[in-house]
Formats: sequence, structure tokens, C-alpha cells
Amino acid sequence: MDELIVRFPARHKGLAMAVEKMRDCVVAFETEAPKRRGVDYRAHERALAAHATEIERQAHGISLAALDVDAERVLSDGVAHVRVLRADPAEYKTRVGPVPVVRSLFRPEGKRNVKTVNTVTLRSGAVLDEWLPDTASMMACRLAHGTSRDAERAGTIEGTLPYSHASFEKVGHAVGAKMVKHRVEIEDALIAETEFPKNAASVSVALDRTAMPMEEPRPRPVGRPRKNAPKKPCEVVYRMAWTGTVTLHDAEGNALATIRYGRMPHEDGEELAETLASDALALVQRARRLKVVTLGDGAEQLQKLLEKHVDEASFRRPITRLVDFWHVIEKLGAALVVVIPDDAARKERIAEYRRRLCTRRDAAETILAELRASGRENLANKQCPVHAAITYFENQGHLMDYVSARRDGLPIGSGNVEATCKSLFGLRVKRPGARWKTKTGGEVITMRAHLLSHRWTRASEIALPPPRTQIRAA
Repeated sequence: MDELIVRFPARHKGLAMAVEKMRDCVVAFETEAPKRRGVDYRAHERALAAHATEIERQAHGISLAALDVDAERVLSDGVAHVRVLRADPAEYKTRVGPVPVVRSLFRPEGKRNVKTVNTVTLRSGAVLDEWLPDTASMMACRLAHGTSRDAERAGTIEGTLPYSHASFEKVGHAVGAKMVKHRVEIEDALIAETEFPKNAASVSVALDRTAMPMEEPRPRPVGRPRKNAPKKPCEVVYRMAWTGTVTLHDAEGNALATIRYGRMPHEDGEELAETLASDALALVQRARRLKVVTLGDGAEQLQKLLEKHVDEASFRRPITRLVDFWHVIEKLGAALVVVIPDDAARKERIAEYRRRLCTRRDAAETILAELRASGRENLANKQCPVHAAITYFENQGHLMDYVSARRDGLPIGSGNVEATCKSLFGLRVKRPGARWKTKTGGEVITMRAHLLSHRWTRASEIALPPPRTQIRAA
């Protein structure tokens, strides 16, 4: 039988033995499988994964040891450091588990009582001194996707990132803090690298708000605290967070790609609106053919922010401004429940209004006139839906030119930003019992926005760049 010989240095005995065990596992299965009527391939899969894990751990151990500088004195970016001690093996956390590495600890020459450094951490770019950068990125990705306990369970089942939920919290938020700190740099780089779908014809900018549960301190009761009373009493209060999207559409208004953004309740909507406008402008400058449309519900604050930042002067082209078509239909549907009690007749009227809004330029005016003529505006009701619909059409009628938008192939619905409210906030931060603090909530929302925009890998690379520290033995 022909054979291949792979040679390892003697100092890499552990790696060689791990590779040998993988070979033995594969050869044994190859030999025995043809003789058996049935095989347990799941067990074989697990065996291969275990051997591959050991190979990877051995390879990391060798690679990380190579980053250590075994010298009495080193220069780090020109600054002299002296060795304090040669430490016992420290565990560096990899995708497949911890790996022990012997390293030297150094301190700036002539200084005492300052934190020591080591060349393994500096040269590898490890997060929190011990978590390798890609491992930290994957842990943060899992935290952005779900809770830390979900991440721990997934790691146990999959056999990767075998760490506790507390570790996912610690490392995930460390990466999130870097993404928040360098948010402007990351977003500028990502929008410059955005790939255009060939059939992109327009770009929409949409803004919305959604409630999220925030943990806020609660005043202590007057008098002596009761037994076992919490030291830091708090309460859960729902505050309005910000969400936005920049979406590329084809010539028929269908969404091709969406970039999602989120901001915490304490943040200013001006900053998010400016970010949306800046990114949309960057796309328009790269593709002059793109038409621009702003979308939102009837909230006056949102429409004013969009009008202020997405302006004709900056974009050097007409801006189409629309209120979401489906919010309009929702308002009409609620009003017609009062105006037309019969279900069949009401559904027919709703369908007529939908056709009219999409085909007649005077639809908003005529529908408003019909609502006023219904005589049901002041009908006693908790919501007063007819009055609400009339007010909505009076205030937003100028944003209902759906005929021109459809003619130009522009979207008329803000479904992308509505979906972002649910996927970015609803599915992650509104889980049962959830409550958030400003800092940690902002970190998770920032990471999740990159994840949902399919930009996680690049965003984490910018947040955790390769170290540039120059180190050499002195």
C-alpha cells in the first residue's frame, strides 16, 4: 500500500500524536465500514470532531508559544520593558477550548506598581488579556443573536466555544463596547465597502421608534428598610428606542438589501437621522442613478427629522417623501368599522380605497371628504377612529402621492423599518423578564444591527484590528 510520510519537528510531538489519532480513526472506519450492515455515523462524526478539536488546540499551543519573547529585556514600540518573571502556563481561550501557554511578564523599565504586560497578548490581539480575537468575535456574535445562556447551551451541544454564560456576557460586552466606541469609523468603512446589486434603482431612508424595557433606579421607601429589602431597588420602565434602515430597491420598488441601525432611548434621534442620511448619500454618490425616498409613519417628529437631514440640497436631486401606505390603510380600516358595520361592504370599501390611493392623485382629498361626510367623526368611542383618520389625512395628506411613487418604481411601504423594530429589538431585548441598562443594551443593539445587516465579520474586524505593536528583544 502506498503511503505518505508527514514529518513533524520533535518539539511538536503533541500535534503529531493528535494527527496520528485522527488518522487511526479514519483508517479504522474505512476498514470496518464495508464489513458492517449498518454504521453509527453520528458516533463517527463526534469522534472526528473530538480529534479535530485536539489538533486545533495543539496547533494553537505551538502558535501562541511562538509569540512569547523569552528575554530579560524587550522594546515595545521603542519603550524598554524588563522581565518580572517567567509565569506558569496561562490559559488562552480559543474556539475549541482553553490552551495553556507559558509566557514572560514585563514591566516598563524604572516603574513599579504598574500593570505587567506579556508579548503573547500584545502580539495576538487577545481581548481581555486571554480571549483570542476571532474567538471573542464569535462569542459576541452569539450574544447578539440570543441570551448568554442560549449561547452556553449552543456551545455545549455543538462542541465549540465551551464556556459559561458569564464568559459570554463578559467577552461579548467587551467586543460590543469596542463597536460602540468605534461606531462612526465602522459605519463609514462598511458603507464605503457596500456592494451594489446590479439592478438597484432607488434607495429608501426610513425611521421609526419602538419601546424597550429599561432598568431604572427606584427611590427607597421612607423609613427603615424592611427585612431582605433590595440594596439597590429598581423598576422596569418602557422607553422609546430608535431604529432606522437604508434599503436598496429594484425598479419595481422591491427591497434588495437593507442596512439596519438601532439606538438606545437616551440617544438623540438627530444623530441616527444624520447617520442614515450620510450613508444614503454615500450610496447615491457611488451610483448617480439612484432615486431617493423617505418613509415613516405619521409621527411628526420622525417626518421632521427625515426632512431635515435627507434634503434636496445635499442629495442634489428631488426627494420623494411618503407616509407608510399600510399605516394609512390601518387608519381607514379602523374608521370604517364605525362607518360601515357590514363586514362584506366594509372589505369592499377598503379595497376600493387601496385602489384609489394607488391610481388617483386626488384620492387623499376625496377620501378625507367622505370621512367628514360620514357624520361619524364625533361618535362616542374610546378611540374615536373616524376623528383619528380625519386628523391623519389632514396632517399627512401631502405625503400620500403613491401614484407618482408607483410610476417611478419607488417603495410605498415602510415594512423594512417596521420589521427591524421587531427583529432588532423585539426578538432580542423584549424577551420575558428582560430589562436593560443603557450601556449594555447599547452594546447588544449595536452588535445585533451589524449581525442583521449581514456585516458582522467586517464590523468585528474593524473593531478588533490586528495589533500594530512592534516588539523585539533588547
